[in-house]
Amino acid sequence: MERGKRYRKCLELYDKNSLYSVEGALEVLKKIHQECGPKFDQTVELAMRLGVDPKYADQMVRGSVVLPNGLGKELRVLVLAEGEYQKIAKEAGADYVGGEDLINRIAKEEWIDYDVVIATPEIMPKVAKLGKILGPKGLMPNPKTGTVTTNIKQAIEEAKKGRVEFRVDKTGNVHMPVGKISFDSQKLIQNIYTAIDAVVKAKPPGAKGQYVRNIALSLTMSPSVKVDVSTTLKRLQELVA
Repeated sequence: MERGKRYRKCLELYDKNSLYSVEGALEVLKKIHQECGPKFDQTVELAMRLGVDPKYADQMVRGSVVLPNGLGKELRVLVLAEGEYQKIAKEAGADYVGGEDLINRIAKEEWIDYDVVIATPEIMPKVAKLGKILGPKGLMPNPKTGTVTTNIKQAIEEAKKGRVEFRVDKTGNVHMPVGKISFDSQKLIQNIYTAIDAVVKAKPPGAKGQYVRNIALSLTMSPSVKVDVSTTLKRLQELVA
């Protein structure tokens, strides 16, 4: 595929075949954004290729992580609950709160104008019919990601702070946003290591051989910068020790 002029200029700013530390890769992305990036504040994306085959249940990787410095944007939270939980959700700052009324609206209109969906266990049997709408968008509530819970207040607070859900795709890759390129470098580095740590801790029992195969960082509109896996995991152990 023929790449655009901007993309080709970005490639000239670093060695695409080299492996960088997280810190070094971030420096490259800062330079790319400054010299050939678009005018908007780009999102920094983390990609990890894992040694798993997600078609097997014991090799599925899924979870969530609260990034210490957030994502740089206000997330819209929808809460599906009944009774007293609706009052708690409204007081905790949820953007949309409802029960069967909102479930029916989503089913009828395929309404997805929100970023996070939280539900109580009691209402989940009714939410189940929304799987085909919410699932492909990564919005379906799930106990493993903390979005099916009776602790509605905490779930909303974490979502607003910058909780990110992750799930391995069918090719064994995990992708997630880790902040904005305008963030202070140390805040981005902290977010990145926190995200990597969450994926490492989510290693499934069926994973065999090397679990983390590749790591890369990129921007919304940039080439990927390869990150040295062994150096990064070693540094991660030092940070969490």
